[in-house]
Amino acid sequence: MASFLAARRLLSTAAARRLLPCTSPPPPATAALCWLSTDASPPPPLPAPPLEPAVDPPKKDGASFSAGSGAGGAYRTGQGAASGGRRSGGAGYEEEQQKVLRASLLHVPRMGWSESAMIAGARDVSVSPAIVGAFPRKEAALVEFFMDDCLQQLMDRVDAGEGELLKNLMLTERLSRLVRMRLEMQTPYISKWPQALSIQSQPANVSTSLKQRAVLVDEIWHAAGDSGSDIDWYVKRTVLGGIYSASEVYMLTDNSPGLHLF
Repeated sequence: MASFLAARRLLSTAAARRLLPCTSPPPPATAALCWLSTDASPPPPLPAPPLEPAVDPPKKDGASFSAGSGAGGAYRTGQGAASGGRRSGGAGYEEEQQKVLRASLLHVPRMGWSESAMIAGARDVSVSPAIVGAFPRKEAALVEFFMDDCLQQLMDRVDAGEGELLKNLMLTERLSRLVRMRLEMQTPYISKWPQALSIQSQPANVSTSLKQRAVLVDEIWHAAGDSGSDIDWYVKRTVLGGIYSASEVYMLTDNSPGLHLF
């Protein structure tokens, strides 16, 4: 009987313990079980750690620049941006380059299309000869500048009144006159022009040379009054390009007075 009563007390005590709420904070290992057995809600999540301030990478002094295209026309338009990275005031540096290249042309008949002519031209305009090192392809830069300068002179002559005279001529005569006007600009350099052709045909320069000639042929057609955009556009320019190149080569062997090109 005594053992039976002791057993009932043990069962009653165990039942009472199961019904008691979880009043004290449980150890970390049993915390989740305590929350599931009561109506208490889980604690709010911890706030996210503050973000570190973003720091921009340090910038290097001076703007980056490309080596330059090398085309003579680029020294009027695109090369200024490239040379501007070398020193402040890109426009002023571009003007210096033009002055040096233009003055160098006066020495080409004697020194050829060479770095020596460019150094002499720099001295003529009171610029340090060290500027020659700013040209990525020295001799090619001089030839390409001359090509672009001649094209600009040709267009200026057409705009100045030559275009009105061309209107009275047949199309073939207009083309012939424009090609002759352009080739006559090479007369002072005729003895050194084989060297110029050799420079233009070098692998590093041939792409720029072809572009310059394509622009020249296109401008001649426009000055002659052609504004078509059909398939003949390519045929016309290809034919005129061949005529121009053949006339240019013929100039090198023409010893007649006045260069009888046509």
